[in-house]
Amino acid sequence: MTLDEFKSIGNPNGLTPLLQALWHDANEDWVNAHLITQEINTQDAAWIHAYLHRKEGDQSNAHYWYQQAGRKFPTISLSEEWQEIARHLLE
Repeated sequence: MTLDEFKSIGNPNGLTPLLQALWHDANEDWVNAHLITQEINTQDAAWIHAYLHRKEGDQSNAHYWYQQAGRKFPTISLSEEWQEIARHLLE
């Protein structure tokens, strides 16, 4: 699946949980995105969790989760980071 195909999906059923989380975030459902990621203990989930807290404005919590993901705090926009995460998960 390409990034454009992913962006146009109308329903996240059938996607992996982490792609479902990104889908929910893109569809203005931060709460469900967060609920999904906090239940998964992987570096990719930690990356999404970090992104979500960065988006929320909780920089301290975001820093913690970027560390758990093995990533530096990004300097790119939230939109660019969302796309980077999606591309990574779609590989």
